[in-house]
Amino acid sequence: MKIGILETGNPPERLAADYPTYGRMAADLVGPDHAYTLYAVAEGVLPADPAIEEAYLITGSPAGVYEPLPWIAALMDFLRSVPPETPLVGICFGHQAMASAFGGRVAKSDKGWGLGLQTYAIHARAPWMDDAREIAVPAIHQDQVLEPPPGARTLAGNAFAPHGVLHYEDRRALSFQVHPEFTHAYATALIAGHRPAVPHAPAVHDAALASLARPGDGPRLGGWIRRFLETGT
Repeated sequence: MKIGILETGNPPERLAADYPTYGRMAADLVGPDHAYTLYAVAEGVLPADPAIEEAYLITGSPAGVYEPLPWIAALMDFLRSVPPETPLVGICFGHQAMASAFGGRVAKSDKGWGLGLQTYAIHARAPWMDDAREIAVPAIHQDQVLEPPPGARTLAGNAFAPHGVLHYEDRRALSFQVHPEFTHAYATALIAGHRPAVPHAPAVHDAALASLARPGDGPRLGGWIRRFLETGT
């Protein structure tokens, strides 16, 4: 399958020399059996025609979908132009961008930041999932989907991020608030240099780093994405 990766951000400069780009991380997550083209969306590059690729994956980004940046507006228009039968997969910012583009509501959460290994309970199943009852995957976000768009159902979430995994029933689309493409080494390095202003910040930050010592389910979600792309359901 020809997959276009819409790269909306990359590792911060302090980590860029030691880790792959977000597009490369996403491609590694999905696996080697596909042809990938990376589009530097945050630099104004989008596919000239949605039909160029057979599927699209939108990466994470430090930006917020509500920011008045030209490339974000262009991305929203592009997502709405993708035919409903073309698979879309969103990760973190991509999850939020898809929700916003298709009629949901995204904003900064008044709960603060979700950092470290986040555990989501599975509420509903799709055919490409396995029998997991919960998933634990690295996350780093304050923005989140507050209201899913029409046609999207929530498959998993927790008290902090209730709409953590969305499956669209009116198009071939799937998205995750968490970062299954992040290795624990990268998530640890990223969070170690990120000290957001949150209540009890040192304790929250330390707990987030400690959580990443536990195994996570990133590879499992990579399998879900592969099966989603292969089955089209």
